[in-house]
Amino acid sequence: MDIQGRIAVITGGSSGLGKAMAIEMVNRGANVVINGRREQALVEAAKEIDPTGKQVRFVAGDIADPEIALRLINEGLAHFGRIDTLVNNAGIFMAKPFTEYSEEDFAMILSTNVAGFFHLTQRAVVEMLKQGTGHIINITTSLVDHPVAGISSVLASLTKGGLASATKSLAIEYASRGIRVNAVSPGHIKTPMHSVESHDALAKLHPMGRMGEPHDIVEAVLYLETASFVTGEILHVDGGQNAGH
Repeated sequence: MDIQGRIAVITGGSSGLGKAMAIEMVNRGANVVINGRREQALVEAAKEIDPTGKQVRFVAGDIADPEIALRLINEGLAHFGRIDTLVNNAGIFMAKPFTEYSEEDFAMILSTNVAGFFHLTQRAVVEMLKQGTGHIINITTSLVDHPVAGISSVLASLTKGGLASATKSLAIEYASRGIRVNAVSPGHIKTPMHSVESHDALAKLHPMGRMGEPHDIVEAVLYLETASFVTGEILHVDGGQNAGH
């Protein structure tokens, strides 16, 4: 399946994995709507993704706000006419000992990782049902399935683990109605989230002995986007981390 002409909404699209996905999708002929909290960062990312401005739109704001989620879907409909794909890429990861998380930490992580997913996905599904086709891709983390000593990840497991379960549940709920739902579960990837100083230590957490590159995740997303007989899949792209140590 070619992605030429497809319309994708990508959260967390101003940097890192989200921007890398948008660049490759546009290069392959798709149109994208990206979201992030910082408008100036989105403006700069949009210019990098498509200097002509014809294949990219953006909506700044917090997707945990139902109005922002609605605006994001409406932007795609207004400018491109449909929503074919939603990539729930935005997420917050905060490594702290469990007893040191504050109520503010908990609320912020839950807001983006769960509420943002809920509001945006619900609105996307409504449009996909009208079309009779669509694809949702959730970005989780291998820490959900394979916690690592020394990396406190309870809130990641609580929230991204919920997305992994929701992936399978939604896949079954809508399998007969033309909507596929899948997930990519990355290991540690070289993005602005991780300082260069941490790379050597993070590389050692993967059996393959290296961190992942953004293109590793982009390729997984594009595989799922074109794999028309795959739904409910959680694809681990983690250098073997999920298999063990």
